[in-house]
Amino acid sequence: MHNGTSITQFIIEEQRRIKGASGDFTSLLNDIVTACKVISGAVNKGALIGVLGSAESENVQGETQKKLDVISNDVFIKSNEWAGHLAGMASEEMDDVYKIPSQYPKGKYLLVFDPLDGSSNIDVNISVGTIFSILRAPEGVTDAKAEDFLQPGTQQVCAGFALYGPSTIMVLTTGNGVNGFTLDQSIGEFVLTHPNMKIPADTSEFAINASNQRFWEAPVQRYVEECLAGKTGPRGRNFNMRWVASMVAEVYRILTRGGIFMYPKDTKDPGKAGKLRLMYEANPMSFIVEQAGGASSTGRERIMDLQPEGLHQRVPVILGSKNEVEKVVSYHK
Repeated sequence: MHNGTSITQFIIEEQRRIKGASGDFTSLLNDIVTACKVISGAVNKGALIGVLGSAESENVQGETQKKLDVISNDVFIKSNEWAGHLAGMASEEMDDVYKIPSQYPKGKYLLVFDPLDGSSNIDVNISVGTIFSILRAPEGVTDAKAEDFLQPGTQQVCAGFALYGPSTIMVLTTGNGVNGFTLDQSIGEFVLTHPNMKIPADTSEFAINASNQRFWEAPVQRYVEECLAGKTGPRGRNFNMRWVASMVAEVYRILTRGGIFMYPKDTKDPGKAGKLRLMYEANPMSFIVEQAGGASSTGRERIMDLQPEGLHQRVPVILGSKNEVEKVVSYHK
């Protein structure tokens, strides 16, 4: 038996603080938690159950899907379509909004998710995860269309991610700070292990895909060059560089020990404003990072202030320790 607070208990206690809460939101979060447990089990078994490798299909962004991308997307849909909490879902793996089947009741929330972030790492056994965001459906909407999802990140009710690493971690914010829960496999329950997570304002660690350096804009070139110059440069101290290629792993590291993560605007593909998706990755991670005392920007503006223009809109992302993010932003100015 564990003596800690389970995620179910934590969510219910949060609900009790909200006058007039119906319990719908609590039940929705519990369904999301269940989906993440199922995905965690599939990731953990990997080749033992034949879920590794390519699905020989492409998602809406033209990216080759892994088998686990498709499986994880199906798990999220099946876990959340039936309970009556949602007016619609949107996934990074689907071209359009997923409409709640007519046989199920409709609810007042919208669910947005990246079912398996970092899936290019699956076959080499590096950490991957699930990212999700909950929005309120517009008043009176029970059958959501794409435009109903296009709300700025400031409108998020909740954001979270599950990290499937050496242990499975769930990180969650409902706008009252950030808390981390570890899945206790022996009881099948997430237990509060990282209460009130805070990102240090200062850091000596940065994460960026250095293979794209020749495509970066001048402000990012300047920042990274100064970091690499170390003690002999204008920053006067040494920096370490990290790059996992799983946003969930990068953000979790920043939450636990500080750092800055950058997937900036570049000229590699001039037709794309950025690499990461605003709705499925940038907004939920920005909400979490800001709630933990960090900052998140495109380099030019706060990510959560952006008015989304499409379900699959891409944006530059610079997030993490507040003072370092502000330095990169100042170079853009």
